Amino acid sequence: MSQTTAASVASPRPHLPSSGRRTPVSTYRLQLGPDLSFDDAAAQLDYLEGLGVTDLYLSPILQAAPGSTHGYDVVDHSRISAEMGGREGFERLATAAHARDMGIIVDVVPNHMGVPTPIHHNKALWSVLKDGPSSPYAAWFDGADDGDGILMPVLGARIGTVLADDEITLERRVIPGQEEEGEQPVLVYYDHVFPVRAGTEHLPMHLCVKEQYYRLAYWKVAAEELNFRRFFDVDTLVAVRVEDAAVFDATHALLLDLFHAGHIDAFRIDHPDGLADPRGYMRRLSRATGGAWIAAEKILEGDEQMPDDWPVAGTTGYDTSWRIAALQCDPNGYGDLGTVAHLITGDIPGTLPEVIDAAKREIVTTSLLAEVHRIATLAHAICRDDIMLRDHTFGWIRACLTELVIAFDRYRAYVVPGEPAPAESVELVRHAAERANEKLDGELHDTMEVVVDLVLGREVGSEGRTQRAQRDELIVRFQQVCGAVTAKGVEDTAYYRWTQLVALNEVGGSPGTWSLNPDEFHRWCSAMASDWPATMTCGTTHDTKRSEDVRSRIGVIAQYAPEWRALVTKLHPYAEGVEGHTENLFWQILAGTWTPDGPIERERIEQYMLKAAREQKIWTSWTAQDADAEERLLAFIRRVYDDGDLMGAFTDWYEFTADAVRVSILSRKAIQLTCLGVADVYQSCETLQNYLVDPDNRAAADFVGLADVASYLDRRSPLTLAEEKFHVTREVLRLRKRRPDAFVGPEAAYRPLPSSTGHALCFARGDNPQVVTVASRLHRDLTRAEGFTAHSVLLPEGRWLNVLTNTEHDGGNVLIAEVLGRYPVAVLEKVDGPDSSEARAQAESLSDTLEDGRPIFRAEPGAGSLSWSKGPSDSGTRPADETEAESTGLLTWLTKRFFDRPAANEEEPRG
Repeated sequence: MSQTTAASVASPRPHLPSSGRRTPVSTYRLQLGPDLSFDDAAAQLDYLEGLGVTDLYLSPILQAAPGSTHGYDVVDHSRISAEMGGREGFERLATAAHARDMGIIVDVVPNHMGVPTPIHHNKALWSVLKDGPSSPYAAWFDGADDGDGILMPVLGARIGTVLADDEITLERRVIPGQEEEGEQPVLVYYDHVFPVRAGTEHLPMHLCVKEQYYRLAYWKVAAEELNFRRFFDVDTLVAVRVEDAAVFDATHALLLDLFHAGHIDAFRIDHPDGLADPRGYMRRLSRATGGAWIAAEKILEGDEQMPDDWPVAGTTGYDTSWRIAALQCDPNGYGDLGTVAHLITGDIPGTLPEVIDAAKREIVTTSLLAEVHRIATLAHAICRDDIMLRDHTFGWIRACLTELVIAFDRYRAYVVPGEPAPAESVELVRHAAERANEKLDGELHDTMEVVVDLVLGREVGSEGRTQRAQRDELIVRFQQVCGAVTAKGVEDTAYYRWTQLVALNEVGGSPGTWSLNPDEFHRWCSAMASDWPATMTCGTTHDTKRSEDVRSRIGVIAQYAPEWRALVTKLHPYAEGVEGHTENLFWQILAGTWTPDGPIERERIEQYMLKAAREQKIWTSWTAQDADAEERLLAFIRRVYDDGDLMGAFTDWYEFTADAVRVSILSRKAIQLTCLGVADVYQSCETLQNYLVDPDNRAAADFVGLADVASYLDRRSPLTLAEEKFHVTREVLRLRKRRPDAFVGPEAAYRPLPSSTGHALCFARGDNPQVVTVASRLHRDLTRAEGFTAHSVLLPEGRWLNVLTNTEHDGGNVLIAEVLGRYPVAVLEKVDGPDSSEARAQAESLSDTLEDGRPIFRAEPGAGSLSWSKGPSDSGTRPADETEAESTGLLTWLTKRFFDRPAANEEEPRG
């Protein structure tokens, strides 16, 4: 059955597209923009078809702000990006893709729009600023009905100073896109141009500025007095009230027109937790598309589950990604890496929750103070006007809400105004309130009870009916603030500060979960394949802090923790004057981005480290940059790059860990491409990439080079790890294209397979198993024994072809080493076997073992061994302890040249 009809078979499994709607099988993310137009993308279709891709997954295609490199700052929902080729260019791409039976998935940004400079590029916002409540777009944005108008915090000094210095001028200009109106009066402040309310242009300047439908203000005022919702704390992204049906229709008309015309097949929804009503939005979009495949960029915390009442296929894959990473993280490395982090940063292992709380507290009292103040003001107004509640003061309410937002451990609780709060949401808020009360004076606990009742939509006080609109707004605003504080406080602050093993600190990650074993992974995947059979998996995205390969190289440090501890202990004095959290992050990034030719380009790591340090907000930040300290950081990086001995030590580390890295990278990719639902490949990540956080990860892909690799591998076997990853990716994508029903849709079951070692993850896909994956894990721990030689896996009955090596195996108890061959992973395709009823019964009996809580393997890490045909490099042997790591000469450069030289502070004076 082809990918276009895989979902049309009736199935008891939920969350599949409606009959006749396309279900993607394997997507390829393209970052469109100045370096990749629609026609440029169309030119790559032959390559992508050969790779095995079934659907193109496009970044936002609507008209974005001038100079946008990503498309998430949409300014006009009625136009396709002119820079990318406009509607004609998009339709050419879609037509060419569909001619190859390749689908088109489009990234949608419903939550916000760009606030460009000049603002007239956003005609909706310009209209509201000019005409206020009478604008046809007045319902689109918050603040249009505010007495002072929408806050525009763009001034470099306070308004009084700016006016006194005559920095704002009144001019007459023809506004691009509004030529029919001729010249119109505008207020100009350097590059900023604002409309003038009719009839105010003849007033004295200070009165003219005062009488506008917007409030010009010093940029720092936004932290306290912002009156419109934004994307997190980004003033240049203004939120849109897409919960209003008319606003939804207007902002989605073009996309839906393209969908119904057959040019778009499916959608990815950006940041749904910012919406007032995520479920309502998904339902409206699903109805408008007749049940299209929709993936939501939902960030799930730990064991949090996707809301079951959303009519979507699933997430964009972060929930799968962190679990795959945890499979390759050695639990034995926790102690040593905790010691390293404590030595350098002072952080105590196990205190990540405290780091998160501190970071969120900093966010709610600085960059998102205005958002918390706004919901506190709303809650206080409700209490003030209710005789039963009015003794709860503004200060008490604000304190309670502040602590409740900090204590809330995920993006939101999904309470819908007018509906009883779900039991899970009640428990989440109650638990957060208990934690929050620990920080509050006992006198405020009664106020906290009122706050909890209000945010859960319960009847409290005596004015519930007359205050319904206010109370409903509080329910929604509270959840939106929780999401923003979690995003900025956790992912964009705490995860930069917590450096025990930064490979775990990813978007949608769970660094509190150090490691997972196969049984834990099997249980989760089995449930997901049953409940969300067309969800998405990912390795790298445009938002990840580090690419999948960088995370693999850093994650392997946990397998070599004693050696890493020895190395970093010696390096630490060399970084004198560099703040500890920044230093510990740097060493891991340097190791994680190393290439066969040496370190990552110095300019790239300098750009990354400056951004990371500002995100840490410890000694510099985006709003309070310490230029001198930042220059010292850059000087340190230059010294590192100029030091041959130090570079040699990292070269040795690269070679020393090469085999374990190879296992991690290839196994991670094979698991991601076969374990669940729709598998995504981020542009160019079919081969090795050492991308860092944006903008680094949004660089143009070298499609010419990728096509060359494809051509080489058509004629010979892979020679390098980069080519091996390409080979694994291409063969698995082609397999998915041949057998879509095994991976997505009603028959795409996940079946754990028994093995005799926990160092192999083994599973089958399909109700009637059609595909088997056997993936190695934790390489270093098993090099101490004889390898996989004595270990086996129980394959389903039938005849199986390894698509990576072209070797065949019979079902039954098979030696893992024979199955793997030259690679640390095998992906098998059934080429002959028993009828479906027998195969299904056998697979279900294996799953029952797992559901009963019994392990399906018989050895924990450390009890067995691992072996297969070696790649280009050989591994060393794990020393007995840290002392041996320093003395046995495992790291040639390190021991002979770097360890033996004087410490950095003995070589040269440091200022």
